[in-house]
Amino acid sequence: MPDQDRIDGAAKNIGGKAKELAGKITGDEKLKAEGKADQAAGKIQNAVGGLKDTLRGDKRS
Repeated sequence: MPDQDRIDGAAKNIGGKAKELAGKITGDEKLKAEGKADQAAGKIQNAVGGLKDTLRGDKRS
């Protein structure tokens, strides 16, 4: 099973994309920036989870 950080990171990335899109549609630059920040945080969290999986020897990514 993938590390929880990978799952949470992927969810945060998807949420960030949705937030960024909402910001683009509404013209809300703050919301758009928050979405981009959430995506970056999600990608980092996902990478940390992937590293944990690798260190555990979990090949099912």
